[in-house]
Amino acid sequence: MKPLMPRPVARFNKAVTNRIQGVYAPYLPPLAVIVHRGRRSGREYRTPVTAFRSGDRLIVGLPYGRDADWVRNLLAEGRGGVERLGRVRRLGRPRVLTAADAAELPPPARLAARHMDVLVADIED
Repeated sequence: MKPLMPRPVARFNKAVTNRIQGVYAPYLPPLAVIVHRGRRSGREYRTPVTAFRSGDRLIVGLPYGRDADWVRNLLAEGRGGVERLGRVRRLGRPRVLTAADAAELPPPARLAARHMDVLVADIED
């Protein structure tokens, strides 16, 4: 699916907005911070996102598409973490769902999946 947001917006947010949001995102729902390792560098990165919990799953809309660095890092590693509501949890089995795959998701996530890909990961712990 084509990303909702153009690449220049993504680059600006990565350089500017994410640094600001990263301060309060771990404490202010529906924001959260995804913790992931770089595919090549092995460095730990923290990316603020809008995320929702449904049972033992974390659901994140992907307005920049599945090719965003943090998504690719999380998928390559097969695990990561999420900091949400001041708590850190492990994430496992991350996967990207399209509208065709979203039948298993709650109604708000299915609606989002009609407009963008959605990342789903199991919350461990």
